[in-house]
Amino acid sequence: MIQHKNENGSVTVSAGVYTDIAGTAATNCFGVKGMAARSVTDGVYHLLRKESMGKGVKVEFHGDDTITIELHVMVDHGVNLAAVGSSIISEVRYVVSKCTGTEVRAVNVYFDSMMIG
Repeated sequence: MIQHKNENGSVTVSAGVYTDIAGTAATNCFGVKGMAARSVTDGVYHLLRKESMGKGVKVEFHGDDTITIELHVMVDHGVNLAAVGSSIISEVRYVVSKCTGTEVRAVNVYFDSMMIG
């Protein structure tokens, strides 16, 4: 959690807020089908529903009040992975910083699966 203080008081932002914002921003990018999570039972990656997309996001907090975001996504077949990855990184960095006021140190994108059809 990160705490923002000013003359009027303080606001504490939890990890759940960052995961929801980052997941929503990533899924709004072109070519992204959704967030992915690996099943413990069969080891297969599954597309997450909108209400549980935070499971495909991991947030790491640093001592200098910055965060690192790790995203696991599923993409459409035939998209340019470099372009989609770059788009996701810039969009997530911008939206998280704008909504929370927290500096994003890094955004790491992992393409776990490609959907055909």
